[in-house]
Amino acid sequence: MNFDAVIFDMDGLLLDTERVCMRVFKEACVALNVPFLEEVYLSIIGCNAAGIEQIIRDGYGPALDYPALHNEWKGRYNAIVLHQAIPVKTGVVELLEWFKQHNLKLAVATSSSNEVALVKLRLAKLDQYFSVITTGCEVKQGKPDPEIYLLAAKRLGVDPSLCLAFEDSNNGVKAAVAAKTKAYQVPDLVEPSDEVIALGHEIHPSLSHVLQKLKAQYTVFNA
Repeated sequence: MNFDAVIFDMDGLLLDTERVCMRVFKEACVALNVPFLEEVYLSIIGCNAAGIEQIIRDGYGPALDYPALHNEWKGRYNAIVLHQAIPVKTGVVELLEWFKQHNLKLAVATSSSNEVALVKLRLAKLDQYFSVITTGCEVKQGKPDPEIYLLAAKRLGVDPSLCLAFEDSNNGVKAAVAAKTKAYQVPDLVEPSDEVIALGHEIHPSLSHVLQKLKAQYTVFNA
């Protein structure tokens, strides 16, 4: 296996948070009498706070009171994710354990803020697996820019080309590929676009499928 480290996205990939986030965004829209624009919402997945604000402002237009919507949405979201464990996605623990058994360095590269990311990982009992956690508030350019992946690889002390990257969103995959990692996509709320499929990365229905493939490759490699 020609890699030394693994970098994971968090929301929608490790944790089933994207459905929670969309549900409370809808609730915030109802509370403020704002329409829910699904296409606009789905396009923010994988972006950091600055990217989310720009996309929502552009999508909803100048009449939107973004601070009010953001505060309502954030308050509802944090009331959930900061106080209860979000379900872990299928195959996550098994894959992390397998990487751990092979002494690979593991990192998270999430668009979430540092405070929220740490709490979500701790409540889900996943924080123990990661030596590096890189968050959206630590970079100037969010996904699809590769900056967060380059920073995670730097902190791991590994060249990005020797890292596997796992993502669910199109924005995240673009970032991982641009950073020259070997990218795997496990789609969540949004299916890969034609543009993203053309990048030539691997796409799998779950992390369990990825683990099966990696185990098979490892067996062949060590035969």
